[in-house]
Amino acid sequence: MKLKQPAIKSGVSNRHLHLSEEDIGRLFGSGHQLTPIKDLGQPGQFACDEKVILVGPKGAITGVRVLGPARKATQIEVSRTDAFSLGIKPPIRDSGDHAGTAGLTIVGPKGTVVLNSGVMLAKRHIHMTPEDAEVYDVKDKDIVMVYAEGEGTRRVIFDDVLVRVHSSYALEFHVDVDEANAAIINNNDPVYIIEEL
Repeated sequence: MKLKQPAIKSGVSNRHLHLSEEDIGRLFGSGHQLTPIKDLGQPGQFACDEKVILVGPKGAITGVRVLGPARKATQIEVSRTDAFSLGIKPPIRDSGDHAGTAGLTIVGPKGTVVLNSGVMLAKRHIHMTPEDAEVYDVKDKDIVMVYAEGEGTRRVIFDDVLVRVHSSYALEFHVDVDEANAAIINNNDPVYIIEEL
């Protein structure tokens, strides 16, 4: 197997949601501003102090963290395990592709929001800048394979990994917590784009 260098750090994504300004007001009160508590791997993105409850037909998950800043449309990213607990069947999607996705109810301290769509299993992907794309000889929307091998990590090949290129991105491979746990991948563990099997 031939691997492209250098390695790319991993970012493990737990369940979370991105809220529109309108839904922030509904859940936390009119005019509420999100409270940043920690910067995330992607520039301008941050974890918030605010948490909500997700309610599906089968069950609920409490303490789900909101990520900022606000977005045009509310989006919830869960794992397959979460989906079973909630009793929903979200599809695998790229961020922002909400058509045909699942719905549920969000409960906040000041109100609730009922979504008909916007709940998804996030497609595994790599964020990178145009300069990074030149280094790895890929372009935006390419599909690649990624090899994970590190101390304590199971040797795993991830297929169907979406490349996302933008000048505002930081180089990072994103998988959800279910996939990371199965492969024993932690935040910042190295992975590699496969050039040739």
